[in-house]
Amino acid sequence: MHYIKWIFVAAFWLLVAGFLHYTLPQHDIARVTDTYEKRIDFGENSIFWSNVGSGDAEGTANRDIFFIQTRLADGGVMVYRNEDTGWGWPPYFKFDTSNLQAEAADLRSTSESPKWVSITHYGWRNEFFSIFPNAISIERVDGPDVTIIPWFNIIFLTLLAALVWAIRARWVRFRERRIDPTTDEWGLTDPKPGQDRV
Repeated sequence: MHYIKWIFVAAFWLLVAGFLHYTLPQHDIARVTDTYEKRIDFGENSIFWSNVGSGDAEGTANRDIFFIQTRLADGGVMVYRNEDTGWGWPPYFKFDTSNLQAEAADLRSTSESPKWVSITHYGWRNEFFSIFPNAISIERVDGPDVTIIPWFNIIFLTLLAALVWAIRARWVRFRERRIDPTTDEWGLTDPKPGQDRV
């Protein structure tokens, strides 16, 4: 039975890690190859799209979505959606989708005369389920070898680890002071080696 507990613990932390990886900002170095707008009918993957654009009507089954096509510094291709997050989750408070699309269009370039940019985004790209990361901002950089240090992620994860450690430390102290003496008194805990259960 002990291994079942660890399976649940491992599954919980895998879910937490996946949630954080999807939600926290990431940075890609790329050059913009094209921008376009497409009407999307939301289906089974609707959870990976913003609920509603800022100023749009609630409950729409489809709407026009901006996209940004890029070629990554490592040669791969990446397509980003460009949607407002508004006041919803994740809390990026993005309301400037049209402005970002205009900036991306202005930064389009070719392989012969590249303009390299850093694209901040969250989310995943999955071709099978038609999932696209959402671009948050785009900035011109000097070249494809630029390194972006994710200061926000470092600070956030450090604070989160400190919070988890503090909660666990307080729980252990509470259990040792309140719960363990009670279970010992009731005879619910396993006896120590060489000690008979009362």
